[in-house]
Amino acid sequence: MRVAVVTESFLPTVNGVTNSVCKVLDHLAATGHEAIVICPDAGAPSEYAGYAVHTVPALAYRQFPVGLPNPLVQRILTRFAPDVLHAASPFLLGAQGIAAANRLGVASVAVFQTDVAGYTMRHGVGLASSIAWRFVRWVHEGADLTLVPSSASQADLEAAGIPRLARWGRGVDLVRYHPNNRFTQATRALRELLSPDGEVVIGYVGRIAAEKQVERLRSLRGIPGIHLAIVGDGPYVPVVEKELRGMPVTMLGRLGGADLAAAYASFDIFVHTGTEETFGQTVQEAHASGLPVVAPRAGGPIDLVEPGIDGYLFSPADDHDLRASVAALAADAPLRRRMGEAGRRAVLGRTWESVCEELVGHYERVIVDRVLSVGDPLNTLV
Repeated sequence: MRVAVVTESFLPTVNGVTNSVCKVLDHLAATGHEAIVICPDAGAPSEYAGYAVHTVPALAYRQFPVGLPNPLVQRILTRFAPDVLHAASPFLLGAQGIAAANRLGVASVAVFQTDVAGYTMRHGVGLASSIAWRFVRWVHEGADLTLVPSSASQADLEAAGIPRLARWGRGVDLVRYHPNNRFTQATRALRELLSPDGEVVIGYVGRIAAEKQVERLRSLRGIPGIHLAIVGDGPYVPVVEKELRGMPVTMLGRLGGADLAAAYASFDIFVHTGTEETFGQTVQEAHASGLPVVAPRAGGPIDLVEPGIDGYLFSPADDHDLRASVAALAADAPLRRRMGEAGRRAVLGRTWESVCEELVGHYERVIVDRVLSVGDPLNTLV
């Protein structure tokens, strides 16, 4: 199979979209498929996993490169002649890729991964969510299939009138993120820094941006015997530091690889604060690491956390509920262990290999449907 991946984000930018695209490309390479990547020009490598990476001009918006429509996209796709186009979190570049695929008679799969409407509302762009949803609907109506990561996302897209939806989650590295990491030298050293007197470590991992609402951790002020550890960076760091001033907190900055795995392993509780996550990959990584999770009852975490079993879901707008959930876990070590073990069991079937094989099945489905539609004059594609 020949797969053209058009992504709004790619290396060296590190985020959920980039990570998912890289995992998909790794799987396609390991299973003998051909692929190319088209992404914004922001220092991307010339190849990845043996596949050519093509870049288009981009502009920066809030530290993110935004790929601009360019005639080069159509020419690249024409030369490569893909069987299917994979549009990762499509925006301007992805919309052009989907339109080009339709002109070429190529099947397309759009992966919904960013809450554009929620993001624009928070940052006050234009008329916010109503215009954003019209744009999202216009982009996704052109795709043969839109893959959504959670039940909440599916409900949002159905309400917006977006057709042809299917669920596709995300995998998690069960080897890198493992409870046994607690016993490594790196984790023990970090644990000594964060919990010198036996403090319960409350951890957060993710981008420090307005939509992540990390400043909500201020509601934990005064809970006895805790220490906050925040992994990540972003434009909202000064705000978070100001809001948490005077609390026992360590800002660890952005971490990756073994360092990130050690950070998870040094936590006792994982807290996710944002209410606009379409999935919640860090929730899965925390569960894989054997941690109980506290997250809002909104977006992706609804599907990932079983309340009372592997964590708690708090009322999205209620910081008192957030505090109560953390306080209950902080005071009960046996409960933390039981919930952490349940979280690990919950993700055992979510390897990237199985998730990517499911994605290839979606590719095959839209390719077949596209071929069948060519011979059926009553079947027209958007």
